[in-house]
Amino acid sequence: MGNRRKSRELAMQALFYIDMSRNDSNEMLERFCDNFSPPKKMIPFFLKLVKGVIQGKGEIDSILERFSDNWKLSRMSCVDRNTMRIAVYELIYCHDIPYKVSINEAIDMGKKFGTKESGAFINGILDSIRIALEKKEIHVKDTIH
Repeated sequence: MGNRRKSRELAMQALFYIDMSRNDSNEMLERFCDNFSPPKKMIPFFLKLVKGVIQGKGEIDSILERFSDNWKLSRMSCVDRNTMRIAVYELIYCHDIPYKVSINEAIDMGKKFGTKESGAFINGILDSIRIALEKKEIHVKDTIH
């Protein structure tokens, strides 16, 4: 498994932990890292994803709700919600990662950690977001770092 894929998986798990605790403080991220010790080579991308999602959560969640017909974020599984948060962060802020890569990684993660329906659910929402981004129908801040 590649370093970026493993970083994404760890980021989803950290965001799951933070989401379930309803506390996105640095202390919660530090506690996760103390317990699960991300490998040194994965830490930079892992932290970029987790901190980027936390910092951009309002905007990311707004985009997800806009493109998830009849689904409130609170009704989505925690795995699906946080997997898509990572993918949306990548789609709008990581210009060095092709859209297709971010979407495929999210689908694979959903299939691995989510339900039978997670892959298709994630694909449908993220592909709609991709299309809107390509049509310049989504306007976001340039950076959130």
